[in-house]
Amino acid sequence: MSVCEYIVGGLILGFSVFLIVVIMLQESNSNGLASVNESTSDSFYNTQSKGRTLDAKLARLTKISAVLLIVLIVLLGFLYQYKKT
Repeated sequence: MSVCEYIVGGLILGFSVFLIVVIMLQESNSNGLASVNESTSDSFYNTQSKGRTLDAKLARLTKISAVLLIVLIVLLGFLYQYKKT
């Protein structure tokens, strides 16, 4: 294995652990899929302050780190293919 593969592998491991921690820190949604059709009067207020809450920041971090994890996995696949040729 080359140095690049070790670096990307370490980043994948780090992002995986980070993603698990961020997901575990998020507040659970006890309503499940029932909240999809729910429309209450305070839902407008919740959308107004959604970007400021800790849970919203954790959700944003989850999305970003998941995308980065996928990109790193694809990059590692390309590195393995490049090494074989």
